[in-house]
Amino acid sequence: MNVEKIIKTDKELPLKTRTIIHFALVSNKINEQFALALKPFEISQQQFNVLRILRGQKGKPSNLSTINERMVTKMSNTTRLVDKLIMKDYVKRWVCESNRRKVEILITANGKNVLEKIDKTMEDVEKEVLQNFTKKELEELNILLDKF
Repeated sequence: MNVEKIIKTDKELPLKTRTIIHFALVSNKINEQFALALKPFEISQQQFNVLRILRGQKGKPSNLSTINERMVTKMSNTTRLVDKLIMKDYVKRWVCESNRRKVEILITANGKNVLEKIDKTMEDVEKEVLQNFTKKELEELNILLDKF
């Protein structure tokens, strides 16, 4: 990916500026590919993230706070995401009997089924996005990204 070519400049960018723009361009490209892959399932990346978090609970309910803490993209509309997943019958929500202020959320069998289908699609997208990297390069890249 040639940053200068993409942003249509003949000027050589300072290294730090070029790096930040590069991150933004790569992030946008990845997000576009994931959004496109999820479109046939009529689910957003954030909804997908919520479903994966709930599946990771291994049958134990979660609450909005825990879901929000574990989200890849932190957002204030987690309640709305859960509401949309409830309407699709991918999750269910109820008030905790022992603590009426606590709302518990659990992935449904329907949610698990759709997530299994999405997993294969997302695996293919990941493979496509990372096709130009060797395993060693990915390990090195992750070491560098861990510096953030």
